Amino acid sequence: MLATETNRTEATNRNATQNTKTPHGGGVTPERIMQFAWGYTVPLLIETGVKHHVFDALDKGPKTLTQLCKECSIAERGARHLCNALVGVELLRKEGNNYTLTPESQTYLVSGKPTFQGGIFKHISTQLMPNWLKLDEIVKTGKPARAVNEQGTGGEFFQKFVEDIFPMSYQASQALADELKLPDVKTPVNVLDIAAGSGVWGIGLAEKSLQVRVRAVDWPAVIPVTKRVAKRHKVADRFTFVEGDLATADFGTNNQVATLGHIIHSEGEQRSRDLVKRVYNSLAPGGTIAISEWLPNEQRTGPANALIFAVNMLVNTEYGDTYTFNEIRGWLEQAGFTNVRKLEVQAPSPLILATRPAK
Repeated sequence: MLATETNRTEATNRNATQNTKTPHGGGVTPERIMQFAWGYTVPLLIETGVKHHVFDALDKGPKTLTQLCKECSIAERGARHLCNALVGVELLRKEGNNYTLTPESQTYLVSGKPTFQGGIFKHISTQLMPNWLKLDEIVKTGKPARAVNEQGTGGEFFQKFVEDIFPMSYQASQALADELKLPDVKTPVNVLDIAAGSGVWGIGLAEKSLQVRVRAVDWPAVIPVTKRVAKRHKVADRFTFVEGDLATADFGTNNQVATLGHIIHSEGEQRSRDLVKRVYNSLAPGGTIAISEWLPNEQRTGPANALIFAVNMLVNTEYGDTYTFNEIRGWLEQAGFTNVRKLEVQAPSPLILATRPAK
């Protein structure tokens, strides 16, 4: 990330203050409101740039519009408008007749790079935005457009989604492995990867140590994706794949590590409490649970991404929400965990770690 979520929020607040002042310092202007009116366009611009490999092409060097059209197989009129708009939102630069990447787009929007964050944009128009367009009725009824946290509807949704968001958690999984000192272990370590999805958490840990053995649990529709990605990363031979629902699937026993990567937000409070207790029972004494989540502050006044993601749970789940560190800490301690703590990682929020007591 180029900035922490806190820094980003503070910058937004500063910009909001600056944008609402008149040139003479009195009153307000509609500038920020108008930016919001067209806010939906930026994700669609990025989606189009990612799908047509515009950022990939420019990563090879500056290009004129003609060169870019030829490499990306897009029309000149379309390319001109797209690229100029991306310049306007500071994701491209224009130098004479050439377009180039900015440090931000070069780092996060070029596919194939370990820092690539563009995968989620492939799903904006087809999977995410259609449900959000029903927000008016959803707020009125409190019911989701379609509950994607249920096996029937969720399996299809996530099998298309999880592989593209692999990079969002990969660096955090590597940091977790270092925190747990997995590169130094000399004996086998059993890892339970719950709602494994792409397998990013288990893969990240397994790549750090040949001693890691991963039990990856997810719906039958998603496990083939987990297998494919684990095979691509050459760690599938140390994976056991378990198909089933989180409430009933076999978590095994004597696990030294259990990961809950972005799953609590879709489950709601009671199911999350039950899940945390199940994880506790599956861990060996001294074992560690690691939770990755979007964490709002205790007053739920920020960061903006965590609060907006809570609305995403309103749109897509029956009971989902985002939860504060203290809320999750309470669930962990009630389940029996101790030493609940945060681990700062390259992610929107820190990881939450806790330990099952050794005795």
